[in-house]
Amino acid sequence: MGDAKTSAARPARPGRPPLTERRKAATRLEIAEVAVRLFAEKGVAATSADEIAAEAGVSTRTLWRYFPTKEACVQPLLAVGVDSLAEALRDSSRHEPLIDVLEAMRPDTMRPTAGSADVLRLVRLTRTEPGLRAVWLQTHLEAESVLAEALARRTGESPDALAPRVTAAMINVALRVAAEDYAWNPERSDRALDDVAREALRIASEALRQA
Repeated sequence: MGDAKTSAARPARPGRPPLTERRKAATRLEIAEVAVRLFAEKGVAATSADEIAAEAGVSTRTLWRYFPTKEACVQPLLAVGVDSLAEALRDSSRHEPLIDVLEAMRPDTMRPTAGSADVLRLVRLTRTEPGLRAVWLQTHLEAESVLAEALARRTGESPDALAPRVTAAMINVALRVAAEDYAWNPERSDRALDDVAREALRIASEALRQA
């Protein structure tokens, strides 16, 4: 009991979420990975929330505490990379052209994470499963405010200003389309996902210049 009290009283390490939050995030990710595998093997309609929960080692009640629908179970995988991308934008110099900042980013800051087989399987499923498609689009919509905040901090603007919001939307859509193009056309996958993402960002940037 004494050890438990000492542990509880010990302050959390600065910059890291509390242990309980990390555990919750880990559980959510485990559920997401199981859900993707079952959806890919059996299809969404044939997969129940009870099956997902059992495979993930949690109760169905716990699953519903984390997610409102069985399709929403995949959201943690779709959101991979948002925080690292936002951090990279915040840390960049406001004097450096944004397109150069984006092209210089490491593969692990691109969305979805390059080389993630689970995420790519999931993006493929969004093409034919309306419920997963809705979660995919909602996840990207929620990411826009995170990216807008990061861009606003970079330039000193308000996150609600038009410029960071439009720029965030442009980056977000370019990365979404790149992920879809990569996942939906495996016969063209002779390049890495982050290369396709950078090309999509260049296309968006050039299209705006020409317009």
